[in-house]
Amino acid sequence: MSTTTTSTALDVVSAYHAAWTSGDLDSAIALVADDVVVHAPGEDVIGKEAYREYLGGFLQIMTGHTPLAAFGDDQQAVLFYFPHTPVTQSAPASERFVVSDGKIKESHLVFDRLSYAPPEEAH
Repeated sequence: MSTTTTSTALDVVSAYHAAWTSGDLDSAIALVADDVVVHAPGEDVIGKEAYREYLGGFLQIMTGHTPLAAFGDDQQAVLFYFPHTPVTQSAPASERFVVSDGKIKESHLVFDRLSYAPPEEAH
């Protein structure tokens, strides 16, 4: 008797998000397809290695996160959360993921880039 286990998109995305938000970039990237396309504010990040570099850069300033909502089905998942950095703990971020064959194939990442910039000095 054979047993087949399938993961929903939300299962894959939840494991990915738990890994990267805890600083485990290798485990997170293992759940990303080689040809991933991430539509981020201001740029598209194409390919697993380019995304590793992009996400790794953000991990250098991230100090934690507050999860707010997660939902999905067999092929798509959406996360809504507050990434914490030295300059903000309440700037929202949202991602919509497409998952195929247990790997993240595409992401639409939405956040306000200005919220993560250092505050301007008072004049």
